[in-house]
Amino acid sequence: MATGGLGSYAFALEPGFRLIVKPYDIAPPHWPRRFALKAAVLADIHACVPWMPASRVRAIAERTNALAPDIIFLLGDFSGGHSRFTEPVMPEEWGEALSILRAPLGVYSILGNHDWRHGVLPHVPSDDAQGVRRALVNAGITVLENDAVRLQKEGQPFWVAGLGDQLSGPRASGLYRGCDDLPGTLARITDRAPVILLAHEPQIFRRVPDRVSLTLAGHMHGGQVVLPLIGSPLSHPRFGLGYTDLLYGHIVENERHLIISGGLGTSHVPIRFLQPPEIVEVNIGPATSRPLA
Repeated sequence: MATGGLGSYAFALEPGFRLIVKPYDIAPPHWPRRFALKAAVLADIHACVPWMPASRVRAIAERTNALAPDIIFLLGDFSGGHSRFTEPVMPEEWGEALSILRAPLGVYSILGNHDWRHGVLPHVPSDDAQGVRRALVNAGITVLENDAVRLQKEGQPFWVAGLGDQLSGPRASGLYRGCDDLPGTLARITDRAPVILLAHEPQIFRRVPDRVSLTLAGHMHGGQVVLPLIGSPLSHPRFGLGYTDLLYGHIVENERHLIISGGLGTSHVPIRFLQPPEIVEVNIGPATSRPLA
């Protein structure tokens, strides 16, 4: 009976109904001491029915708006991540749901490996992310692919840089090649204002120079399943990820800061356990008040 209850929780309740706000307060290097910026981060939506229908995407967008962030970041993987027990949500549907996102400094997105590698579900042929890209643009969301934009808040400039996906890109000779260009992306930054880097996969972090104040990543889903006393199965070396210490949360190496979101949806199997879907709220600089989650 207990096993059945845990299975129902992991298969239905946690992935399909739970939602938390995960806050971080950080003061990274190269960030002006008196400059406060609040960012909301959504990663790995993986739209599909029944776990992530358009109505749930819209509810997540509404809760994100309620945090009153200065800026909103989307970290890729909008397409559904598994085919079993799942029906598609078309890009126009989840795009319309995300179109309600509002922040004074705008909404910015990158693409993920699932957006490139297949269509609305894994068994649907890829269109090289054209449908995802079009849905984001139609929703009023700026898509950054190896590009950077300079913004200002109260006269203080900063940069938002978005990296191309590291695992996928235009298909050639039956193989997917990463389309990330970190040197080219950073070359678009033309002054010493602080930089926030958006990268779908976190493994790029070890190559990110300390010029970047904060890197934001997703992809890992926090392991998606966390077993008591054991941790996430995805952190086990047999999975061969090569970056098993870059799984979830706030990581600092040599004064460089990385935050990896636990994400919102699921891939491979529609299960979450002790790693509930989350909206990430990042308060950068001086401590700022935030609404209760």
